[in-house]
Amino acid sequence: MSMKKLIFLALLVAIGLVLSIVESFIPIPFVVPGVKLGLANIIGLVSLVIFGYKEALIVVILRSLTFALSTGNFSGLFYSLSGAILSVTVMFIVYKFLSRYFSLIGVSIFGAISHSFAQIAVASLIIENIRIFSYLPIMMLMSLFSGYFVGLSSIYLTKNLKNKNMSFNFTNL
Repeated sequence: MSMKKLIFLALLVAIGLVLSIVESFIPIPFVVPGVKLGLANIIGLVSLVIFGYKEALIVVILRSLTFALSTGNFSGLFYSLSGAILSVTVMFIVYKFLSRYFSLIGVSIFGAISHSFAQIAVASLIIENIRIFSYLPIMMLMSLFSGYFVGLSSIYLTKNLKNKNMSFNFTNL
């Protein structure tokens, strides 16, 4: 891995961390515990489009770990990691094999829904109660909105990153 690529990936992790911290201070006007805007997921999707699956997986895992370390919220780490790993994996599959049918908005919505599913599955295992899956439709509905926003933001960012005359080419990193 080249030094430029490593630095760029580190920057993406840092930006994802900042977005996670900022998002933790934003009150959601709904009475739906666990629902977030998913701002840091923008970085995961951008990493996936620019670099690929392996790098995006590294970015989301490191972002989840650094967020837990910086906030001391280790109980949320299981939810964050499971959601991030499943989300990036599903987005990779949709992006690689179904991108002629789905834009980045669609890819992001698939990622947001899978993120919610992973978090509900982890919660079900932790509390040892499958009834928590009754909460999944509400989470999936909210995932449509957050997935749309993340996808739209990712389209804007990836177009701008690819169009800028940067001092290096992403594909050669």
